[in-house]
Amino acid sequence: MRPINLTVWAYCIRSTKNRKVVEKNMEFSMKFKRTHHCTALRKSDVGAEVALAGWVDSNRDHGGLIFIDLRDREGITQLVFDPTEAKAEHETASHLRSEFVILAKGRVTARTAETINPKLPTGEIEIRVSELQVLNRAKTPPFRVEDEVSVSEDLRLKYRYLDLRRRKMQENLRLRHNIVKTTRDYLDEKGFLEVETPYLLKSTPEGARDYIVPSRIYPGHCFALPQSPQMLKQILMVSGCDKYFQIARCFRDEDLRADRQPEFTQIDLEMSFVDIDDMLSIAEGMLENIFKAAKLPALATPLPRISYQEAMERFGCDKPDQRFGMELKDITDLASQAEFKVFAEVVKSGGFVKGLCVPQGSSFSRMEIDNLIAMSQKFGAQGMAWFKVTEQGLESNLTKYFKLELLEALKERLQGKPGDLLVFIADKPAITHAVLSRLRLHLGDKLNLIPKEENHLGWVVDFPLFKYDEANRCWDPEHHPFTAPYPEDISLLDSDPSRVRSLSFDLVLNGVEIASGSIRIHHSALQSKIFDLIGISDEEVKIKFGFLIEAFDYGAPPHGGMAIGLDRLVMLLAGEHTIRDVIAFPKTQRAQDLLSQAPSKMHQDQLQELSLKVMLD
Repeated sequence: MRPINLTVWAYCIRSTKNRKVVEKNMEFSMKFKRTHHCTALRKSDVGAEVALAGWVDSNRDHGGLIFIDLRDREGITQLVFDPTEAKAEHETASHLRSEFVILAKGRVTARTAETINPKLPTGEIEIRVSELQVLNRAKTPPFRVEDEVSVSEDLRLKYRYLDLRRRKMQENLRLRHNIVKTTRDYLDEKGFLEVETPYLLKSTPEGARDYIVPSRIYPGHCFALPQSPQMLKQILMVSGCDKYFQIARCFRDEDLRADRQPEFTQIDLEMSFVDIDDMLSIAEGMLENIFKAAKLPALATPLPRISYQEAMERFGCDKPDQRFGMELKDITDLASQAEFKVFAEVVKSGGFVKGLCVPQGSSFSRMEIDNLIAMSQKFGAQGMAWFKVTEQGLESNLTKYFKLELLEALKERLQGKPGDLLVFIADKPAITHAVLSRLRLHLGDKLNLIPKEENHLGWVVDFPLFKYDEANRCWDPEHHPFTAPYPEDISLLDSDPSRVRSLSFDLVLNGVEIASGSIRIHHSALQSKIFDLIGISDEEVKIKFGFLIEAFDYGAPPHGGMAIGLDRLVMLLAGEHTIRDVIAFPKTQRAQDLLSQAPSKMHQDQLQELSLKVMLD
């Protein structure tokens, strides 16, 4: 016979006893009803008989009295179990564990001065429990339900129902609710109608892969989940809706990152008989209300605007973070005078040289500078030139290629001061801008130059209508093919498409694009012209966009609209770093739902019903 482990045996006896004590007090229905949430009671409620319900956050036995922090969506209230007042309840409370669901009735009493908890809104009171009901037990959770959890995101997503119990996650859900409610109230007041558009649509090219839904009724045919309601909201304008909005779900099968999800939500709106000023004014009024609902400092409107060209020249990107300086400076004219071969060849080939001044960057070690060079190469540059600014002038292994007056001109152009570091990238315009833009953000973060508690909102306007695809040697829309050009630039469509400006705009918050919109094309002839320029054949237009083009022929009003990324907006206002923390049930960066284990394989019967056959390598 195997020897009995007395420690394990004693634990089993105790566990069985605990379970029986708890089960004795468990009921499948509530004996009484909750009267308050866990943050509702204050010192003014002392003496009241109340009932609270929620989850056991912590259990403390102080040698007679048992203290339990009870948690619900609103917060925490302390319960006190005294064996001299309620013996049976005290016995049951001694066996409660974290995340048990309980219902407690008792009297509100004031805490003594030395036991007041100033960190809790309910810190001046506690509930002396007279009746306790255990509504459900809980297994030991895989991680503590607390604000700061040191576990992997995958574990949090697998047990999302536990993760969502954390106070921070509840606050994020509440913030999202308040933003959506504020949006609906504001747009309703401005005369917008909320109209739902379908999820099952025709596949149309909008920049990403579609999610496809096979049709059972029409074998071999498929619906596509909408990447946006773009064409349908334009159809609503043709229908005379005048002002439309929708809290729209959108679907894109694309590579994911911190601010992308395969399914996401946008505040979508469209208006007739408007210009850009009208649309920006509507958006700014809505954002003023949203900032107020989020309890943030009042938003100063009108918001600043900069052109796309200015954004690229000053910051190297079309979504600049303007909370800090360190702007790019063009030194192509000075570089052309140097004897430095790299600069000379770039200038000769039509590229340009730009740089930025890193405050107090002269303190960087050689290893830190080498790391910056490696980073610039990773971002796409051939290399990075640099100079340290000293009291005596510029220092670098490159100074021998520059005359003294040229070095002084470089320092003056970048406004370098002793202790600063000047860095330069020489390449094609697109690469130079992209690399310096990313270096700027990296260095701004590294040197704590970005005021994280501040928000900077601003518009970027006057985008080019097209961008040139070097690989495929064709023009692509900068935004989408329904964006209208400036009327005075239409004549350039035949002669020089690169110079055509679009009546479009983006809204940028702290270096993140959170909205995009434009005045739309409302004439079928101009729309057909744009399709032709971007290489969409008449046959393809008829198949994919025929219903929109035909609608234009029945009297389309001038119209425009925008979409605000709800997930990104909530993420930034909540101070989070990923939209997964402001979506109740998000996907991972590998587009998986760890909670439900989706996507999953389809049963063979389902595949046959849909006339599908799975082919795997």
